[in-house]
Amino acid sequence: MINGFHTVIRLLVAAFLSGLIGFEREAHGRPAGLRTHVLVCVGSTLIMLTSIYMFEAYVGRVALDPTRIAANVVTGIGFLGAGTILRSGASIVGLTTAASIWAVAGVGLAVGCGYYSGAFATTFIILLTLLVLRKIENFVPGKKD
Repeated sequence: MINGFHTVIRLLVAAFLSGLIGFEREAHGRPAGLRTHVLVCVGSTLIMLTSIYMFEAYVGRVALDPTRIAANVVTGIGFLGAGTILRSGASIVGLTTAASIWAVAGVGLAVGCGYYSGAFATTFIILLTLLVLRKIENFVPGKKD
């Protein structure tokens, strides 16, 4: 059974990792920043912890699939992300922010089930993508700013 200490640690790790990503979004003035990313990640961590808790509490008494609740996070978070996508003239803005919200939900699910190596690696890759690839995109031929 996941105890209270492990619950708090996992929620704090989720807040820290998503805070790194949210800070980058906030620093660049994106529609979903620090608070949004932390809330999505901590919320998805809690949902994953709840799935695990329910499975452990009821195993052998009822048929449960601990992945069902988590799978709905992946679907449901798309609606939140869709709210950040806007049409601005002939272009679309907010796609990267929507993708980062979706990815942060995945980080939260990973932390929630204790898959720390995946959560840390994904956070690093997300930050690398947001910070480094932004600079590389400026050199893409034919790209308009």
